[in-house]
Amino acid sequence: MPTSLPSDAPVLMLATPGGTAGVAEEIAAVVRVDNPQIEVRLASVTNLADSLPAGRDTVVVPLLTWEDPVIMAEIGKAVAASGTGAVVTDALGPHPLLAEALHMRLAERGLARADRVRLLNVHSPVDAVILATVGGQRAMQAVQATAVLLASRLTLPVVAASLDSEPGVEMAAQRLRGGGAGRLAISPCMIGHEAPAGIVEQAAAAIDAGHAEPLGSHSAVAELVARAYGSQLAT
Repeated sequence: MPTSLPSDAPVLMLATPGGTAGVAEEIAAVVRVDNPQIEVRLASVTNLADSLPAGRDTVVVPLLTWEDPVIMAEIGKAVAASGTGAVVTDALGPHPLLAEALHMRLAERGLARADRVRLLNVHSPVDAVILATVGGQRAMQAVQATAVLLASRLTLPVVAASLDSEPGVEMAAQRLRGGGAGRLAISPCMIGHEAPAGIVEQAAAAIDAGHAEPLGSHSAVAELVARAYGSQLAT
């Protein structure tokens, strides 16, 4: 991200698949504080066409951890309907910063060591991690790269599983426990607005596992938003 921008720099429009209140609003606030030189706006995907500013260059950043084709198509249609010529960036993941944020959310719950270097005489709090997402098998495949990045940070097995389709979290838990992993944790690869409230807690209870909080307004999420915006300025 450039340290200084012209007064007519593009607007950064965050597009959220859910409502703009709550976590999406919190992320927008963090991005504004971290990047005061940018005009940051927020709109739901359903209201995006009416929210894009006319006569202003705009970069639309989807608040998604993976390239959900349905939501990305809706964003594309909204931009086309607006006639503004706004540019849409890729989703926020996969990216090492996303894996870092997932790691920190696990550490906040005591489910992972906070540092990256595991000492030989210190045991990990869990034996394996289930990277949970929503969006069916397509979502599972899309977050595989993030699972690899998180496994590298934790030096533990990490497998992707779906919270809203089969084979899901319970089958992933059976497979991991069959391989000797007794203590499991669920790491939701979600901003927090993609799924019904309580879905992670219910999945964790069903397999007797711990769970981290969704990514929410973690500083790494705000940084990924700013990087997505900056990458468009660079091109």
